[in-house]
Amino acid sequence: MNKPLEGIRILTLEQFGAGPYGTMFLAELGAEVIKIEPPEGDPSRQVGPHRLGADDSQYFQAWNLGKKSVALDIKSSEGRRQFEALVKTADCVVNNLRGTQPAKLGIDYASLAPLKPSIVCLHISAYGRTGERKDWPGYDFLMQAEAGLMELTGEPDAPPARVGVSLIDSMSGLTGIVGLLSCLLRARATGQGCDVDTCLYDVAMHQLTYPGLWYLNEGDVSPRLPRSAHLSLAPVQTFPTKDGWIYIMCMTQKFWLALCQAIGRPDLPDDPRFPDPNARARSRAALTEALDPTFRTRTTDEWLAKLTGLLPAAPVYRLDRALDSAFARASGMVSSVPHPQKGRLRVLANPIRIDGERLEQTACAPLGADNESLLERSS
Repeated sequence: MNKPLEGIRILTLEQFGAGPYGTMFLAELGAEVIKIEPPEGDPSRQVGPHRLGADDSQYFQAWNLGKKSVALDIKSSEGRRQFEALVKTADCVVNNLRGTQPAKLGIDYASLAPLKPSIVCLHISAYGRTGERKDWPGYDFLMQAEAGLMELTGEPDAPPARVGVSLIDSMSGLTGIVGLLSCLLRARATGQGCDVDTCLYDVAMHQLTYPGLWYLNEGDVSPRLPRSAHLSLAPVQTFPTKDGWIYIMCMTQKFWLALCQAIGRPDLPDDPRFPDPNARARSRAALTEALDPTFRTRTTDEWLAKLTGLLPAAPVYRLDRALDSAFARASGMVSSVPHPQKGRLRVLANPIRIDGERLEQTACAPLGADNESLLERSS
């Protein structure tokens, strides 16, 4: 496949999740992504429990597929010289450091423009590069807590809960990459680069979407609802089956009527408590009580066989069953790449397809593997 970003060179100074997730997409879309690591490497290379030798781990590879690695101390005079030589050949420089670090390290646009005026510098920080928190470290789970996302997640009578994966890291990485590619298009047209900024806090707040607008405009503070239910439509929630759980999404009246027929409850549409999605949401407890006994009469697979094609429904799977499911295999979302320690490392495929084909993937290079080929040596 002729990948769309071939010929673009990205330098990235990054660690853990947000920056690496975004630049992994750039690498898999064809950009040459050069991961500039301190001599000891990205700390995520050491994250267990599943190590891949002394300076690699499955955690690290999950965020860094497709990248080259240069081990370089850019604070040293020789390291700085080698870094600046690379900048002159690059299109973009990416980092996910604390807000004040890019200027101190000389990796912002003001520092790099004299070397290459068209360079685009992406900064993904915890709280931004200005303001009272610019020096604060920060991570995904803190953002879920402060932005109100944890208070929207979980059962009403349970403690607040975070999403089970680092979703704000991933969203911040992708948000940053949208900005980076937009400014790169402009730089290629005009020769003028710039700084691009996003931060985990802003991205987390932006995920509040419609509950955020409801509060800002109506003072409506959305509560946590039982069964992972939708805030204003019903039935959109989990239901217990004979052997597990199923998620049903009757977002429209059409789907509600189809559900009632499929489960043998043609009486429910005439119930005065349940005439439309919003009324059903107001009577959610009564609706749940009416539907639960029916859903418990069959297994999840039996219900899926009955409902598939009529309305949106999905099984509630544990991680192992989700990854081992027939549909996951058929869709190609589980792939593998060669790895010097593992032989074949099973990975999650990139979710983008181009002309119907998934993107080819490779493992991230070992720490410093590309020093010899990429760094200029002093004479």
